[in-house]
Parts: sequence; structure tokens; C-alpha cells
Amino acid sequence: MVPPSDALVRDVGLAALAELLAGPVVPAARGLLGCRLSTDGVTVRITEVEAYAGTAGDPASHAYRGRTPRNAVMFGPAGHAYVYFTYGMHWCVNVVTGPDGEASAVLLRAGEVVDGLDVARARRAAVRRDVDLARGPARLCAALGIDKAAYGCHLLGDGPVRLRPAAGPVPDAAIAAGPRVGVTGAHDVPWRFWIAGDPTVSDYRRHVPRSRR
Repeated sequence: MVPPSDALVRDVGLAALAELLAGPVVPAARGLLGCRLSTDGVTVRITEVEAYAGTAGDPASHAYRGRTPRNAVMFGPAGHAYVYFTYGMHWCVNVVTGPDGEASAVLLRAGEVVDGLDVARARRAAVRRDVDLARGPARLCAALGIDKAAYGCHLLGDGPVRLRPAAGPVPDAAIAAGPRVGVTGAHDVPWRFWIAGDPTVSDYRRHVPRSRR
């Protein structure tokens, strides 16, 4: 038997990933664990994600109140990048999921730098430990060099930002779940998923409502 070519294996893997992303957001989020995101000389293995259901009754989503110029890419098609600026200083990247019009997306919260370590270190020179280079959504974008230019990129193609399947699926027993971080609505929904025991996963800080004066 002639073994399949690398190109065929890649194409089959990408097709399966595209099918996963076109489905419901929670299975897509879990399936993104272990996948690899590459751009500008650095590759990160995804170790932590958060699912957001968009207009489907999720008040924590940027698309909960409908389409805006900022969130337009969230409405599909799946497999594109939704990049946004937060706190006036940080970029965060999401993978758009679900059928067209549903506006669901998965925030990439943390990862392990598996290629381009020297480049990532140069971008985050103040970081002492390699496990902290992409430990958190803003840090992940900083290590990869992702900014607004990545908004709308087709992640499954051969463009500047590329998402590729994991070398092997992460077993269900190795995936932990818990509340989302830093959101004011539906913050106790357990749609944050991570690879249990991985040192690159970010610290959890429960949402605390601001007191009214």
C-alpha cells in the first residue's frame, strides 16, 4: 500500500477541522485544544479557549446585541479570525465558528510556543519563563505578533495567519472546563476549556462585580 502524501494528510485534517468549526461552538472550542496557530515566525499550540454563542442567548458575547462594524466577521463564515482591541492596550484573537449568521466564536486564551521561540522571546522580552509567553489571550497575541491586520483572515488557508489541526486529538479525560474569565454577563457558564495540568494555562480569576458608589 502506498502511504498517503503529506499534502493529502494535511488536506484531510483541514477538512475535518473546517467541519468541526462549522458546527456548534462548544464542540468546536474543545476541538481547538491542541491545534496550532502560526503567523509571523511563531507557532503556538492552543491549550486554553473560551466559547461564546453570539446571538444565541449569550450576553457575554460581543455579538449578543446584533451585528456591528466591530463584530461583523463573527457572523460567518466559520474559520475566520475575529480580532478585537481591549482595555485600550491589548489584542485578542477568536476563531469564528458555526453556520453563517449565528455569530459564535472561540477566544484563544493561552498556548505553548512550539516554534519560533526566539522570536516570541524578543517580542515579550520582560517575560522570564517560556511557559508565560502566551499564557493569556493578550499575551498569546503579543507572542504571535497578531494585531488588527489579522481581522477577517481565513485561518484554514495559506494566508498570513494559519490554523492547523492538532497532531492528535486531546482525550476528553484531559480536558477541564470551568467558568469564563473577565465577562460581566453569564460569567459562570462553564465554557472555558483547557488541557488539564498544562503549565501554559492562565490563572482563573472569578468575575467580581464593581460596587456602586
